[in-house]
Amino acid sequence: MSDAFRIVSITLFSQEVLTRMPFRYGIATMTRLPHAFLQVEIEGKRGRSRGLAADHLPPKWFTKDPNAAIADEIATMRAVIVHAAEQVRGASFASAFAMWRELYDRQSRWATTQGHAPLLANFGTSMVERAVIDAVCRLEGISISQAIRLNRLGLALNEIDSSIPSDWLRLLPNEPLTEIVARHTVGLADEILETDLIAAGTAVNDGLPQSLEATVKAYGLREYKIKFGGQWEQDSSRLARIFACLNTHATGDWHYSLDGNESFPDATSFRTYWERLREMPWLRPHLGRLLFIEQPVSRVTALGAGADWRTWSDAPPITIDESDGALDDVPKSLSLGYAGSTHKNCKGVIKGILNRCRITLAASSGRKMLMSGEDLSNIGPVALLQDLAVQAVLGNRSVERNGHHYFRGLTMWPESVQSAVRRAHPDVYDEDRGFCALKINDGLIQLGTVNAAPFGYAAPLDPRSFCSHAEEIG
Repeated sequence: MSDAFRIVSITLFSQEVLTRMPFRYGIATMTRLPHAFLQVEIEGKRGRSRGLAADHLPPKWFTKDPNAAIADEIATMRAVIVHAAEQVRGASFASAFAMWRELYDRQSRWATTQGHAPLLANFGTSMVERAVIDAVCRLEGISISQAIRLNRLGLALNEIDSSIPSDWLRLLPNEPLTEIVARHTVGLADEILETDLIAAGTAVNDGLPQSLEATVKAYGLREYKIKFGGQWEQDSSRLARIFACLNTHATGDWHYSLDGNESFPDATSFRTYWERLREMPWLRPHLGRLLFIEQPVSRVTALGAGADWRTWSDAPPITIDESDGALDDVPKSLSLGYAGSTHKNCKGVIKGILNRCRITLAASSGRKMLMSGEDLSNIGPVALLQDLAVQAVLGNRSVERNGHHYFRGLTMWPESVQSAVRRAHPDVYDEDRGFCALKINDGLIQLGTVNAAPFGYAAPLDPRSFCSHAEEIG
């Protein structure tokens, strides 16, 4: 096959963004961080086009090292993006898949020499991958769903995993989802009731709901992601209050997932914790509402013999998230009795498609399997919409969304950007509160304009006009 495109230029942009209130996840509390955009320009037979990828640079997620300085972690995240971009600038490729596969291998070899874990290294790969996919879709004039269905990305998944059939498209939904359920994150520092805000004096009063009680009512939420930290005395009292709030204020059909934040060293310690937790009188009536439990065991041991769930006959559904760093991690997890995995774009689009096919195959044998959508506090104008587009293609109906809760809509960007996004995506964003904010009605996010766009976002965007830092790569 002749080369389909050449990567002409790559530019990295960034802008510091502030949260509207602290978001505590695991060992970190987020109040500010850089938001990065990677712009790739490609040249093909149809001409030239530009594609974007975007993401936060979130400390203490890719590497949960309590001793590492925040500034050092941010510098390392930037370095893995720059290295990945340097590997492909000026190069020609037969397809987006060919580009991704070569880059994945190069980035992985380099990461090994640098001591970077796969999850971190592949963040850089995923940024380049997403920007190239966006550029290819724009060059071809098609959506990402069409690009996958028509295989304009050149995907050959069975070259990576021989268990995937050549007709792997049958393992994906026939059409992208038209809406997703927004599974709301209850962070470790979040106030539960309105009276908590008054007592603590922490109300931000910025036009968006803040307490769990107010958020339930404002968005008509149906699903929740509840974080816990593995410390019984702290967890039990907090969880009791959360479940009391949901029991009082949530819709009758509410469900929840639990996020263990890698708080346990092995399966045995988590099983002891869970068997105590599930007997609590405030939780026992709601066990049937549980969707799954996410990554309770540390990534250091989660895919080893100490986290084998197959001997626990009445175990709840347990998935990996942070442990899904390399291409073969999901098959390892399935062999240990995990019930599935998660998708977020920072772990890779093609890897997400591959893992969805693996999970669908496992489910065809009669196993109860799942793939959920999870979040890294995604915000617009690019990252959130691209993530929603991929979740729709994968058929992940339950998707954690929390960026709209910890950031005040799109107010970190100029009014011109907010207006362009709202005009392009009136089903996703509105200005009912006086600024451009994510639209969630009856706990749902609509995806009509997201699915119709080349790759999630349809607004014309030039990061040079709204980012404080720009750097040409290569």
